[in-house]
Amino acid sequence: MKDITQLFENNKKFVERRLGADENYFKNLAKLQAPKYLWIGCADSRVPANEITGLEPGEVFVHRNIANMVVHTDINCLSVIQYAVKVLKVEHILVVGHYGCGGVKAAMGNANIGLIDNWLRNIKDVYRMHETELDAVTDEEARFRLLCELNVKEQVLNVCNTSIVQKAWQGGQDLTVHGWIFDVADGILQDLNVSISEKSQINKIYHFH
Repeated sequence: MKDITQLFENNKKFVERRLGADENYFKNLAKLQAPKYLWIGCADSRVPANEITGLEPGEVFVHRNIANMVVHTDINCLSVIQYAVKVLKVEHILVVGHYGCGGVKAAMGNANIGLIDNWLRNIKDVYRMHETELDAVTDEEARFRLLCELNVKEQVLNVCNTSIVQKAWQGGQDLTVHGWIFDVADGILQDLNVSISEKSQINKIYHFH
């Protein structure tokens, strides 16, 4: 219980620091949230959205799951995207993966882990789509890093292929989807240069009219 108790002590210190800098901090924070960013990232405890980007509470809307996936049957993720786009009117959706991702690593193997195997199947599909490119990389660590990047790029497309995002574009909403990757070893965010801001940038088979 000592570890749990420490969290409450940490919370008290957090409140004291915030109020010390601005006595109305929490009153203002409670009024509304108006973030410009939706972060779709990995649930890995080493990849906290606010800390990495230097954003304050209320400045980034966050969805996290194993290996930063956007699966079209995942109502949770789709609901977050819809709320962020339609209600909060975010301007940027950030799909952020990271090197050393345990989910991606597990998907590269053939072990039967349990329930999560069904989730990892989506990453195996990414591997299959890029099998020639990945198998050409003989160094295992380099192949692992490449799959982390390719997974981000595929999830960017999955976001853009949703009717949610396409309806926003059709309505003239300023919205760009980005793919980034974070290196836990040095703390640096890298832009994978796959940003998409209009329907013409995605395959026409996914277009909604």
